[in-house]
Amino acid sequence: MPGKTIIVTGASRGIGLAISKYLLTAPQSHNVIVIARSVEPLQKLKEQYNKQVEVLNGDLADFSLGQKAVDLAIKSFGRLDGLVLNHGILGQVGKIDKADPEQWKLGFDVNFISFVAFIKAGLPALREAKGKIMFTSSGASVSAYRGWALYGATKAAMNHLALSLGEEEPDVTTISIRPGMVDTEMQRELREDHATNLEPQMHSKFTTAHKDGKLLKPEQPGHVMAKLVLDAPASLSGKFLSWNDEALKDFQA
Repeated sequence: MPGKTIIVTGASRGIGLAISKYLLTAPQSHNVIVIARSVEPLQKLKEQYNKQVEVLNGDLADFSLGQKAVDLAIKSFGRLDGLVLNHGILGQVGKIDKADPEQWKLGFDVNFISFVAFIKAGLPALREAKGKIMFTSSGASVSAYRGWALYGATKAAMNHLALSLGEEEPDVTTISIRPGMVDTEMQRELREDHATNLEPQMHSKFTTAHKDGKLLKPEQPGHVMAKLVLDAPASLSGKFLSWNDEALKDFQA
């Protein structure tokens, strides 16, 4: 059986890089279109895996990137089997009474509207392939943290998008995944760049988790998501699940 073709955004580091590497080295060696703003890590993947990888570099606030990615997948590999929409920005951190509407607009453009653009572009091919869509969500989508309203709101919208796709697209399986506290660049931002914007208790939570070695490795949720974008059952479509949820036990080995 030939390998599948998957688009992965935010693929230059963290969870996205872990997902991409898993897909490229899995037993069937799948094809991956890797997308991010940082081009150098993507080129390294291209050099290592050659014909399995296509690189697309760009700003995820550019809504044309979704169609470009789908066109590249079809041109290079003749099909599209899955989307892993993993990119995102923290955006403005601060209480709502200090909100900058332009920064909020940018946050929604990158973390949500761009998802819609990728999905709209990909749906025809994904329907044909009985494909999968994975979102990297957050616990912030279902819990309120002072100063984190923008990020949490974009992730809550993302979860509802998955829920709606579960209703509208019977031939496509969409799951929104809570990856837990992962050792990523975003965690570094929270610890180092936003000490004065976060509540002291919340900032302490992040710094302590890092100091005590309790942050997850990107490969832990990343490998679960990689397995899901290949083989997730339709019964999970529309759901928001933690990466280590009992419902995903078959994908956690």
